[in-house]
Amino acid sequence: MGRLAGKVAVVTGGGSGVGKATALLFLKEGAKVVIAGRNPEKLQAASAELAAAAAQALGAKWADGLAAVPTDVSDPKQCQALIDYATTTYGRVDVLVNNAGTNIKDRTLRELSPETWDMMIGANLNGAFYCTKAVLDQMFARKDGVIVNVVSVAGKRANPLGGAAYVAGKFGMGGLGMVLSNEEKDSGVRVSNVYPGEIDTPILSARPTPVSEAQRALILKPEDVADAILFVATLPPRVSIPELVIKPTAQMYW
Repeated sequence: MGRLAGKVAVVTGGGSGVGKATALLFLKEGAKVVIAGRNPEKLQAASAELAAAAAQALGAKWADGLAAVPTDVSDPKQCQALIDYATTTYGRVDVLVNNAGTNIKDRTLRELSPETWDMMIGANLNGAFYCTKAVLDQMFARKDGVIVNVVSVAGKRANPLGGAAYVAGKFGMGGLGMVLSNEEKDSGVRVSNVYPGEIDTPILSARPTPVSEAQRALILKPEDVADAILFVATLPPRVSIPELVIKPTAQMYW
């Protein structure tokens, strides 16, 4: 029996990087998992890879508790449909991991347009709000639930590296999580913000300056952050981790 046996988790941005790594850990710990992402083909490929890895790791204990739902988290109706699908298919949602996010190369304030600003805020902030709103009522009814927001150290330190819209979205996401955590401290719903530093994920391809292989070797891997998310999600109900910062050893934090 894994630490998440009997639990159901929804992981946004589950087609790659931290989301996919988190989904695999959750599956190995006995959870049923629904992954979401904007690209249907990428999502289905990730689902097949995750199912194969889970079956290999668990053998006869592997139960096919994995689904993939194409979702643009900037659309509230699609977020509601995602949570409705997970609830109808598996009976409930115990853990929501708000991991979806994006960035662009032309990210300075001089380069941003109203259209790219709206796109960035939609993906990096609004999606977390929409998915959270869609799942809260059932968590309130059970007096139990865990919401993990995968933010970024860009939501703690306004380093220009992330760009104005990304930083604004991540600061907003962190604030959203902290307010909800404090509002609902007596409801049984726990909210945690995880703030990763640099991670070797596909989002690095949007950097204005390419990241070298030497730099990639020094920074976090998706499974490092997934371990932190699993830690938060498997603590007993009496324990809440409002904020958790995880960074590469070689990255400064100031």
